[in-house]
Amino acid sequence: MELPQSLRALRSPNFRRYYAGQAVSMIGTWMQSIALMWLAYKLTGSTVFTGLVGFLNSVPYLVLSPVAGVVGDRFDRRRILMTVLTLMGLQALALTLLSGFGLITPALLATLALVGGLANSFETPTRQAFFVQILDHREDLPNAIALNSILMNGARFVGPSLGGIAIAAAGETFCFAVNAVSYLAVLAALRGTRTVNKPPLRAETHVLADLADGWRYALGFYPIRRMLLVLATVSITIGPYSSLMPAIAVKTFSQGAGLVGFFIGCVGLGAVIAAASLARRPSVRGLAKWIPIALVLAGAGAIGFCFSRTVWLSALFMVLAGFGMFLTSSTCNTIIQSVIDDDKRGRVMSYYTMFFIGSLPIGHLGAGWLAEHIGAPYTFLAGGIACALAGCAFALALPSFREGLRPLYVSRGIIPATGDKPR
Repeated sequence: MELPQSLRALRSPNFRRYYAGQAVSMIGTWMQSIALMWLAYKLTGSTVFTGLVGFLNSVPYLVLSPVAGVVGDRFDRRRILMTVLTLMGLQALALTLLSGFGLITPALLATLALVGGLANSFETPTRQAFFVQILDHREDLPNAIALNSILMNGARFVGPSLGGIAIAAAGETFCFAVNAVSYLAVLAALRGTRTVNKPPLRAETHVLADLADGWRYALGFYPIRRMLLVLATVSITIGPYSSLMPAIAVKTFSQGAGLVGFFIGCVGLGAVIAAASLARRPSVRGLAKWIPIALVLAGAGAIGFCFSRTVWLSALFMVLAGFGMFLTSSTCNTIIQSVIDDDKRGRVMSYYTMFFIGSLPIGHLGAGWLAEHIGAPYTFLAGGIACALAGCAFALALPSFREGLRPLYVSRGIIPATGDKPR
C-alpha cells in the first residue's frame, strides 16, 4: 500500500520500527513528567521548588549537550541511544520504588530529576541526528522531522492527560511504573533497527577542537545563529508552563492534578497541529516567514491564559501557546537539518538542543521566582509579552535572514541558482 505524501518517511522500514517504539515510550515519559511536577508541588506547596525541579531536569542540556554532539559525531548513535535509554528506564524504576514505598523526599526527587536530565541531555541531540541514518530516501528528512514532531507532541497531548487521570485514580507511583515499562518498547525497536546512511568517517581530533569547530559552524552562520537565539527566547518565556501549572490549577481554579494534565495536554494538542501542518509541506521552502508568526502566536496564547478564568477558554489559549511554541521549534529544526553538513550534524543538533531545551532551566527558575512575587497568571503575561516582542523583532530582520539562507538553499538544490529567494 502506497503511503500518502504526508507520511512518506514511514516507507523506510527502520524508521517505521523506531517510530513505533518511540510512540510507546514518549507517552510514558510525559505521564512521568506530570507526576514529577505534581509530586514536587504536593511535597512542598512551592512554585520555587517546582521551578527547581524543572531547572535540575533541564540544566544538563545547557552544559552537556555540546559534549553529546561530539560523542554522537564520533561513535555509533544507535548504541548511545540504547545506553542512555536504559539509564532513563532505571531512573523511572527508582522513582517507582521510592514513591511506592513512601520513601521519596524533596531532596531525592530533585536528585532523580537531575539524573533524568543528564541522560536526556545525551538522548535528545543523538536522536535528532539519528533520523538521517535510518531513512532509505534522504529527501524524506523534512517529513521525518515533522512526523517525529507529531509523535513527540502527540505524546505531549496524550501523556499528560493520561497522567492526570492516573494520578487521581492510582497515584504518582503508577505513572512512574508505566514509564519504566515503556522503555522496553523503544529499546526493542532499536535492537532491530539498522542504519542505512552512516556519517562520513572523520579524522581523530581533540574533543575541545571538535566543540570549537561545531560552535564556529553553528554560531558563525547568521541564519542558524538567529534561529538558536529564537529557540532560547521561546523556551525561556513560554517553556516554563509545566512548572507553573500546579499553582494555576490549585490557586486559580481550585482543582488538582487532572486539570494540570488537561492544560499541559492542550499545549501538546497545539504542538500536534503545528507538526501536522509541517508534515504536509513538500519541502523546506517557504518556512522562514512562519518563525515570527509562530512567536507572536505563542506570546498571544500566554497573554490570553493570564486573563482567562474559564477552564475551556484557558484550554484554547494553551492550544494556541503550544501551537506557536512548537511551530517555532519544528520550523527551525527543519531548516537547520536541511542545510547543515552531515559530519557536523550531531554537534549542530546538540547546540539546537542546548538553546531550546537547555534554556529551560533559566525559564523554570525565573518563572518560579516571579510567580512567588506576582503570581503564576502574571508570570504567563510577562513571558507572553516578551515572546511576542521577539517575534516582531525577527519579522523586521526577515529579509536579511532569507538572504543568508539563499546560498545554502541553492547548494542543497532546494531552490534554483536563479530562482526565488527563500520565503
